[in-house]
Amino acid sequence: MTKKIAILATDYFEDSELKAPYERLKDAGFKVLVICPVAGREITGKRGRFTIKTDLAVESVGAVDFDALVIPGGYSPDRLRLNPGAVDFTRDFVQSGRPVAAICHAAQLLISAKVVKNRTLTCWPSVAVDVENAGGHYVDEALVVDRNLITSRKPEDLPIFIDAIISAIEGDEAELSA
Repeated sequence: MTKKIAILATDYFEDSELKAPYERLKDAGFKVLVICPVAGREITGKRGRFTIKTDLAVESVGAVDFDALVIPGGYSPDRLRLNPGAVDFTRDFVQSGRPVAAICHAAQLLISAKVVKNRTLTCWPSVAVDVENAGGHYVDEALVVDRNLITSRKPEDLPIFIDAIISAIEGDEAELSA
């Protein structure tokens, strides 16, 4: 059975942080759906280099509908943290134990979902103090895997970030802990 991956985003996402995972995960054989507060609308990256049509509204789905969640950075997470459905979806996903991958500013949504306490993660440097204020432990590394939470800092970290997502989806625990 094909595994389903949710990418949670809205306008002003970091272009490469949505595009690269979307394309690589599809190429790896997964069904990738873009989840947004409004289904069927085009959302555009903050640099205007990538536009994509959303598949489903966050209010119409649940964490149980997917095998993994990817949250790109940019300004999108800050906008999503104001949407109770996006916050609840994120919290439910982390609590489900299935892989949740967040890059760059996506830690803002994790903070609003109240899922960073006692967790180790990385993010864009300006969000580090917010992670620590929320009870998390920030480290400045290209990739941090803390149980089901996969985090990276910036677009340059995308290759290792996406490899970790694929490994987690495929259940390769040995590769994740390496």
